Amino acid sequence: MAFESLSDKLQQAFGKLKGKGVITEKDLNDAMREVKLALLEADVNFKVVKEFVAAVKEKSMGAEVMKSLTPSQQIIKIVDQELVQLLGGTASKLTYSPSGFSIYMLVGLQGTGKTTTAGKLANFLKQSGKKPMLCACDIYRPAAIDQLEVVGKSVNTPVYVDRESRDPSEIAMAAKDEAMRRGCNVLIVDTAGRLQIDTELMNELVDIKGRIKPHEILLVVDALTGQDAVNVAEGFNETLGIDGIIMTKMDGDSRGGAALSTKKVTGKPIKFIGVGEKQDALQVFHPQRMASRILGMGDMLSLIEEAEKTFDDEQAAKMEEKLKKNQFTLEDFLEQMGQVKKMGGIGKILDMLPGMNKAQMQGFNLEESEKEFRAMEAIIQSMTIKERRDPSLLNASRRKRIAAGSGRSVSEINQLIKKYTEAKKMLKQFQNPGALKRNKLFRGLV
Repeated sequence: MAFESLSDKLQQAFGKLKGKGVITEKDLNDAMREVKLALLEADVNFKVVKEFVAAVKEKSMGAEVMKSLTPSQQIIKIVDQELVQLLGGTASKLTYSPSGFSIYMLVGLQGTGKTTTAGKLANFLKQSGKKPMLCACDIYRPAAIDQLEVVGKSVNTPVYVDRESRDPSEIAMAAKDEAMRRGCNVLIVDTAGRLQIDTELMNELVDIKGRIKPHEILLVVDALTGQDAVNVAEGFNETLGIDGIIMTKMDGDSRGGAALSTKKVTGKPIKFIGVGEKQDALQVFHPQRMASRILGMGDMLSLIEEAEKTFDDEQAAKMEEKLKKNQFTLEDFLEQMGQVKKMGGIGKILDMLPGMNKAQMQGFNLEESEKEFRAMEAIIQSMTIKERRDPSLLNASRRKRIAAGSGRSVSEINQLIKKYTEAKKMLKQFQNPGALKRNKLFRGLV
């Protein structure tokens, strides 16, 4: 989880202020010292940390405490506001060319995930109603063109390829013409990377930029490289001029310092973050939501959006009808578990719930929970269709047969039936017309 370490340390620092009716200057200095250390350990740029802590101290000492907040809550509120500003203030969404045809040029070093990100961006744009085409301009890395073709196929997006040309700018121009001829309204250009910023790389990118005149140049950086990512962003921006940043592997970086430093250092916003390997694992970056997660307040808006993407009104209507007729079966229960998997699993859901930091989740074993999900799936799939649809048929002998077929124990089958029964009872609370549509998230979590 991104910012996991930072989040834990910040919450520990603020935890020491809780319960105090008055916070002295010493209390504030002690808390800010811990905040400073936490940010530095998270690999946040030193100058950025210094300015951040100074701003929080200044505003905390001069702020009037609101009647609805305790002194510690007031400080957390100020820290939250400063974090939001540090991360960019508001979400900086992708913009489209007024001409109706947009070109996005992806740049970056090798190994940052440009090619897979190109596919994820195409998938994102398709969901937004756009018709994209991908263009392979990396003529140096072995199998780079093949990889983009595979990525394009996985998101059902055409890929322009020219294996003969050795001029990336010519390839990009030809791709632009072909995309317009085929009625596409977006061209995503996947450029070559290097192990480090060099003159040859930059000259090539400047040449492509001059020829195709992209609507936006998006720099793809690896969050795991920390301050190196910030330095790379600075270098690309100075020479090429970037419009935004896509930060990949955010799900694998527990520190998150690169995201906290990049906007402040370069002045360029993070537009997207990569949070997994799947083609839909590209999210618009929301500074306010990320700040809330860092401070342990959760990210309910993102969680609800994930639920909205996973559950549709047709599913809700069918489930509502089944509950009215008391027909909620084990097949339906299995389907709900599948929806939770689509949302990224129980771990991702808990990560976005308020207050679910590492300390508070002790005793909840995420790995064991996922294993339990797979065990339930194996058990239900080992049942006959009649048994899934009418669990009352499951007598002792049937349960023994299912246990042998699924490789699980009879006691596990008994636990599954108990959980199914409890879920069925809870869902009955939402039987009134339209209630299930308004409670898609609840249905996914049961």
